[in-house]
Amino acid sequence: MFSFFKKKSVETEESKAEISQDYSNVLQVAEYFKNETGVTFDKQISILTNKVTTFCKQREIHSFTTLMQIIEKDKQIKQELIDYLTTNETFFYREFNQIDALSKLVKKSNKHVDILCAPSATGEEPYSIAIALLEAGVSAGSFNITGIDINSDALTKAKEAIYRERNVRNLTPEIINKYFTFTGEKYVLNNSIKSHVTFKLTNIFDPSFTTLGKFDFVFSRNMLIYFDKETKLKAKTILESMRKDDEVGVFFGHADLF
Repeated sequence: MFSFFKKKSVETEESKAEISQDYSNVLQVAEYFKNETGVTFDKQISILTNKVTTFCKQREIHSFTTLMQIIEKDKQIKQELIDYLTTNETFFYREFNQIDALSKLVKKSNKHVDILCAPSATGEEPYSIAIALLEAGVSAGSFNITGIDINSDALTKAKEAIYRERNVRNLTPEIINKYFTFTGEKYVLNNSIKSHVTFKLTNIFDPSFTTLGKFDFVFSRNMLIYFDKETKLKAKTILESMRKDDEVGVFFGHADLF
């Protein structure tokens, strides 16, 4: 009798082990993620496999097939996967020459302007634009910035606007003292800058993206590097369609080659 229960227990454990090992083909996840976000992992399949396997095990999802079934129905798990697989390492005044060029154009226009920043990650990019505009002498009431991203965790951090030294390393001490409060370990951005930026969780490939309206200037830097050529061109067309004036170019990052 006892041997029967023991045997059954062993079989149950073996069954669980078989289920937990069903992480062999991540291609369906890769294709789904590309279709949803534009991000491709074609050259990083082994990295993707490891990351998605960890994601599944943390949530007791026993296979990639089961994961696909869940994210088709569960928006929260889908967003968690997007957050998990997208990176957001950036810093203030990155590729500053373009931000400086924008500041000069805005000042020269002498009108109220709307600026789109896609992606905005954890906020350094749109906040950099706001600081640069004010430093260039643009009046505080003459611009609005909309920052978008597909990563909800990143946007939460962007709204909090609390940064470490590595994030502000390109800023001068004068600018840091003017626009941040130093707490001993972290740099907290002042509300005078935060008030210029509105953050939205959205995807440029979603049809609802165009409801954001048109913008005088569009910044989209270091996003296209995660896309394949076809998706880059698609994203370029979408972003260009968001301009009020077709003659004004989109600010793309130096690494965003077509």
